[in-house]
Amino acid sequence: MRKQRSKHLLHAFALLMLPTGAACAWQSSASLAIQSASFTDGGNMPAKLSCDGANLSPEIRLPAPPTGTRSFAIVVMDPDAPLAFAHWLAYGIPADIRELPEGASTSSHRLEHAVEGVNSFGHVGYGGSCPPSGTTHHYVFHIYALDTTPALPSGADAQQVNAAIQGHVLAEGRITGLYTRS
Repeated sequence: MRKQRSKHLLHAFALLMLPTGAACAWQSSASLAIQSASFTDGGNMPAKLSCDGANLSPEIRLPAPPTGTRSFAIVVMDPDAPLAFAHWLAYGIPADIRELPEGASTSSHRLEHAVEGVNSFGHVGYGGSCPPSGTTHHYVFHIYALDTTPALPSGADAQQVNAAIQGHVLAEGRITGLYTRS
């Protein structure tokens, strides 16, 4: 039931972010197998990736994308938050990148060879998991293979990123981490 709720909330977020009558940006036919050494899909994220730790972005391994891919984009959402909450927006990631190392984005370090948007904390770059104490939240890392490189400046918001990738998604992958604050 939680998976259905999370999927429903993510779809609802997608629709909220789109102009009226537009198609969802992340409807694609191909799938990307995303992996991370920082956490397993559906597993717990370590504190170092959260507001309780160093707030490091996780290590993410990207597969070879489909033909025609010009760049990757990353959108990290918390579907358990009362309102749509973006933890990381990254775009313009070159198509030949296969790994983002842990800590590639922190409060003092930006992704190399890519651009980052403003998260729901109001900061550019990765904002780690930070649910209310005693609750477990899901953090869904959506990775999109795009047939374009979005012409967005640093600091774009979720709506701008969604508009820039809309209609350009060749493939999508996701990995979900859980975090509970004590």
